[in-house]
Amino acid sequence: MVSVAVKTAAGKASGSIDLDDSTFGIEPNISVMHQVVTAQLASRRAGTHSTKTRSEVRGGGAKPWKQKGTGRARAGTTRAPQWVGGGIAHGPKPRDYSQRTNKKMIKLALRSALSDRAAEDKIVVIDGWGFGDKPSTKAAAAVLSAAGVEGKALVVLDREDTTAWMSFRNISTVHSVAVDQLNTYDILAADYLVFNSQTLLDAGAARGDK
Repeated sequence: MVSVAVKTAAGKASGSIDLDDSTFGIEPNISVMHQVVTAQLASRRAGTHSTKTRSEVRGGGAKPWKQKGTGRARAGTTRAPQWVGGGIAHGPKPRDYSQRTNKKMIKLALRSALSDRAAEDKIVVIDGWGFGDKPSTKAAAAVLSAAGVEGKALVVLDREDTTAWMSFRNISTVHSVAVDQLNTYDILAADYLVFNSQTLLDAGAARGDK
């Protein structure tokens, strides 16, 4: 069973918490993580790109010159693909890039990503943010610094914790996400995964305690 130290906002030890082996202790399935992340990124594509074919470009109705006698190649329209200002052959058209991924794969990829971060000791649990009722970016940065978080951090927050959301949102190296929105891509893109005691329990990923 993986055990993670719980720290205070000042960075001092505040006990430990045991993480569920079925979520944080499995062997990461790299191929499934790759497939899920690929699908995740693909679904972000708008797919609104569009080019005009020769039939959609305006003009070109008149034959540019007569069929024979000019010494030039035959041409029926100035909107053919080989002409400047002509249509585009085999160009991109609007399409849906989304890929279907079943729920079992998504869950396995998420557990694999969490287990990977746990194995690398990149999961940080804070006992409480200590912001009070007033948002403070300076205080949020201090909490991460005291906890030894460096580089990119994914901070998992409660949806109702408005103070925490406002405190972390202006830190360029921090991406905040709600507990129920944890996903494989965001976890793998971050160097550290930061919970507080409540969000870790809300995620249903911890048991035991101090």
